[in-house]
Order: sequence, then structure tokens, then C-alpha cells
Amino acid sequence: MLLRNVYTKSLWDGRRALAGWTVGTTAVAAAYAAFYPQLAGGGAMAEMVAGFSPAMREAFRMQDISSAAGYLGSSVFGLIVPLLMICYGAATGARAVAGDEESGYLDVLLTHPVSRARFFLERFAALAAGAVAIGAVLWLALLGIRGAAELESVSVAQFAGQCLNTAMLGVVFGALALAVGAAFGGRTLALGVTAGVGVAAYVANTFAGQLGVDWLRYLSPLHYYIGGEPLRHGVQWADAGVLALLAAALVAAGTWTFTTRDLRT
Repeated sequence: MLLRNVYTKSLWDGRRALAGWTVGTTAVAAAYAAFYPQLAGGGAMAEMVAGFSPAMREAFRMQDISSAAGYLGSSVFGLIVPLLMICYGAATGARAVAGDEESGYLDVLLTHPVSRARFFLERFAALAAGAVAIGAVLWLALLGIRGAAELESVSVAQFAGQCLNTAMLGVVFGALALAVGAAFGGRTLALGVTAGVGVAAYVANTFAGQLGVDWLRYLSPLHYYIGGEPLRHGVQWADAGVLALLAAALVAAGTWTFTTRDLRT
């Protein structure tokens, strides 16, 4: 069904993919979070981590892995969840414009009374709504296992702060994939660039201190995603604001290129 409301149509068309991303991200995160009691009680893994060098423990946020916030910040929200959210943003953003352009479907969509700018912005809004949905379901799931997994030391608000930044991370990388796709019309290129930026952002945030270029981490979206430690300090509005501004800048650039470029239709 073709809807004049591109936002609604995008959500409807992508409902199965969004359900897959939501269930997959939540299930993996909850499974790793539920493992915390075994680590908190000591054992082989705790001893292995204790044997790491101080620089490695700092790089991978393992200085306080025996606490709930430290464990979640290192394993669940330090690696697994951001990787999945970057993948969500890259895949969804690359498909949203460049995928339709490559398939020739974009030509059909733009014959309807919808401007290019509105089309782009509503596609982005659908992507952002999906990221928020993933973050919200993840928050509810972690609250659901909070007691059984002995995570009570992390409050409801602290979980909310980290899940908010999780959603914002997906929005930023989705906006990047959208912008690249809008500029060049290639889905593979959009995926590749977004994945490359994601790897560079992770390396900068993780190893900048060890390389003696600590300022480099401030260029990484991942620093604003987890650097303020929402699992310890709650919602970090300044960090969330930086992520929102970065996404807005990418959306503005993508909208401009999409409305001025000759499309392959």
C-alpha cells in the first residue's frame, strides 16, 4: 500500500526488520547481563580479567568489572549493544534512500505529491523511531531481569540514561548512512562508509588514551554514548545533546544533497 505519509509507510514496510533488530539486540543484551552474578562471585573469568594489564582494563572499561555498572558498561553496553546499534543504523539508513534508488522504486515513490525534502526527513524519522523503540524495549527487558540478575545497584533512571544514549547512537549512524546514500545513491557505499566510521569511532574511543592522543576520543560518537557513564550517573543530557546535534547536522547535509542531486531514476 502506497501512503502519502512516508513516515507511516516506512514503519509499516520495515516492521519485520525492526522486530528482528529489537528482539535480537534485547535478547543478546539480556543474556549477557544475566551472566553478571557468576562474575560477581569471582571465578575463572574474574581472575582472567585481573591478569590483564592496567592499560587493557582501562581501554575496555574493565577497571570495576565486579560491580553491576562496571560489568554492564564493559561487556553489554561497551561492546555488544553499540555494535548492534551501529549495524542497525547502517543497514536501515542505507536501505532507506539509496536502496530504493538502486532498485528503481524511488522513481515510483517520488511520483506522488511528496517533496524530496519531506521524503528524506520522514524516512529519517522512521529510522529514529525504530532506534527509540529498540532502546525502550531494551530498557524494559533489563528492568525485567534486574532482580534475578542482581543488577539492583543500577537504578531505573541509570538504565534509562544508558538506553537513551543507545537509541541516540543508532540515530547518529543511521543519519550518517542516510546522508551518504542521499549524496551518492549507492547502498553498498553507504554501508561501507558507515561501517568504516563505526570502526574508527570505536578505535578512537577505546585506544586514544593508550596512544597518547586522548583528545581524539572527543571526536568519537561513542565517547558521548558511554563516556559520561550513565549507568553510574544517570542521564547525561550534554552527551545526549551532542549526539542529537551530530544527527541533526548529518540530516541537514543529507537533505540538501538529496534535494539538489540528479537521481538515478
